[in-house]
Amino acid sequence: MGRVRVSGAGVAVIAAGVVLAGCSSGQEQEQDEQAVRAAAAAKASAAAAARADLRKTKTAEAAKVKANELGQIPVLMYHRVIDKPTNQDDRTPKQFRTELERLAREGYVPITAAEYVTGRIDIPAGRHPVVLTFDDSSPSQFDLDGTGAPKPGTAVAILQEVAKANPGFRAVGTFYVTRDMFGKATPEEKAQMLLWLKEHGFDVGNHTRDHLNLRGKSKKQVNAEVAAGHRLITDLIETDPVTLALPYGNQPDGKEWGRKGSSGKVSYDYGGVFLAGYTPAASPFNKNFDPLGIPRIRSMDKVGECARFCSTAWLDWLKANADERYTSDGDPKTVAFPTFKKPFVAKRFTDVALPY
Repeated sequence: MGRVRVSGAGVAVIAAGVVLAGCSSGQEQEQDEQAVRAAAAAKASAAAAARADLRKTKTAEAAKVKANELGQIPVLMYHRVIDKPTNQDDRTPKQFRTELERLAREGYVPITAAEYVTGRIDIPAGRHPVVLTFDDSSPSQFDLDGTGAPKPGTAVAILQEVAKANPGFRAVGTFYVTRDMFGKATPEEKAQMLLWLKEHGFDVGNHTRDHLNLRGKSKKQVNAEVAAGHRLITDLIETDPVTLALPYGNQPDGKEWGRKGSSGKVSYDYGGVFLAGYTPAASPFNKNFDPLGIPRIRSMDKVGECARFCSTAWLDWLKANADERYTSDGDPKTVAFPTFKKPFVAKRFTDVALPY
């Protein structure tokens, strides 16, 4: 029988071919990997350049509107809105409307207390946030007619009318409720009120259940009253309040007791605790922001002590000292301000700071 023989030289040639093929394959793989790395580097470089261009654009836009998101924010405090005021906290519907129209005219945009303390301030560039707060859940602040619309003459109805006449002026605010909730007697009626507010962008905050002075009370007593106010809300709607307004603006002996605590099965941990006077509040991005004691401004004309410390006086001051008030850059993801104010940025916001 014949046999096929392969010489040693032939084997060597074949082996060499295999080796050369392997080398060629390895070189091609290396070249492919180099190409991938080069493409990735080019993509990263382009992305970095795009980010730099975007930052440059944002910085220019912030400078153009003189953004100052470290500036002061007026938190206005209202009680009853009635035709015939009986005390210094009451405002007439006309006075309330006039103040809202002034705010709209001067570039203010309402935000809620929850948005303020959490830093979710999303308003147009060049505009200024204002927080409208309503204490004690009076029927003059909010009530519904038979069609489910706010009753004419109530604070909510007036706010909606001013917002409709002034595009960009949001019809939102924060209601600090107590057990006398808008004069409603049954849980169903109370739930109806809170659900309407929630569904229309309003914020509901804790004002304690019984509106008792917390100063001088023990930690246990403070925790119990705040927790009762918290549960008053959560038993009616599935939304935890984010802030607390202290009755009479009086802080408990332990300032932290009102912000965080528990009683029974109820625990609370608020983003901010509001007082009753008498200055604009610090930006939540500013080192001076103190969540344990946020000042509010009583709504009132320039008379008596209000010649200096109430809403008309402070709005006049903020208008005259525009560089001191909060002015938005229009981007809720950045905190823009003049470079010389950089020392005032709270440390946790340095990554989103946009000095110009």
